Amino acid sequence: MSLVIPDEFLQTADISEAELQLEIAILLFQQEKITLGTASQFAGMNQLDFQRILGSRKIPIHYGVDEFKQDLKTLEANNWR
Repeated sequence: MSLVIPDEFLQTADISEAELQLEIAILLFQQEKITLGTASQFAGMNQLDFQRILGSRKIPIHYGVDEFKQDLKTLEANNWR
């Protein structure tokens, strides 16, 4: 699925495309809709950098066995080795 966000919206919100992606990733992670790995991947950064941003915003990192298994599946699906 593709989502088209008009440039005018980004200008009105005074936010870049990358910043919006990061905010969406953070929101979905906070709501426990996606895992840490999926969120960091969506934001276009590695997990450590994403965790630093979460830490700077005092957002707790909930990362359990289920999230680890999901991240492992995501990595395998992307042929990461």
